[in-house]
Amino acid sequence: MFTKVLVAEDMDDTNKGVYTMLCELNINKVHPVQYCDDAYLQIKKGVFDQEPYQLLITDLGFVVDHRNEKYPSGEALIEALREEHSNLKIIVYSGEDRLQKVRTLMNKYQVNGYVCKGRRGLQELSKAILSVHNNEPYLSPEVANALSSKTNLEVDDYDIDLLMQLSEGLSQSEISIHFKNNDITPSSLSSIEKTLNKLRIQFKANNAIHLVAIVKDLGLI
Repeated sequence: MFTKVLVAEDMDDTNKGVYTMLCELNINKVHPVQYCDDAYLQIKKGVFDQEPYQLLITDLGFVVDHRNEKYPSGEALIEALREEHSNLKIIVYSGEDRLQKVRTLMNKYQVNGYVCKGRRGLQELSKAILSVHNNEPYLSPEVANALSSKTNLEVDDYDIDLLMQLSEGLSQSEISIHFKNNDITPSSLSSIEKTLNKLRIQFKANNAIHLVAIVKDLGLI
């Protein structure tokens, strides 16, 4: 079993629950932090002291406050750590249940486990820890289909953002303005039209409404 675990979670109640669960697994060295920058520094310190952390459990979303963070989210933290500490086991424990997000984290950043917070969240997290310790990936039931062939579609973050705006009722012109205001490229109306046509063909959708319904059913948005 893991002997040294770092927990990056900014909510006290969640931290306490995870800490108690880890103690029940007889993991004695548990270090909770509430900021991703602190988590990064702790990982670096552990390596420097030749007592590296074996597992990181992290949320994805962290509340912004007075601190100016280099790593403002769990995803940014994971990206940085994967470049420098490829052997570190990582389990995401988050309320985010979009399959596309899970798929990206598992495939792009080689996250070892993904557990959704909920009524059985801590029980699932315990299962994930045991599984990951045995070098087996783990997905909680809510996102178990994230890596299935049905969701193995060529969509990127830009596509997802575009589909999200479409699902909120924005027209193509309004989406173009939104992208320009938020420095999202490409933002031209013609580029948005081309992307939507590509997505309609890819998902075999009859129209924009049908497209949104399909991607929602697949859990991509």
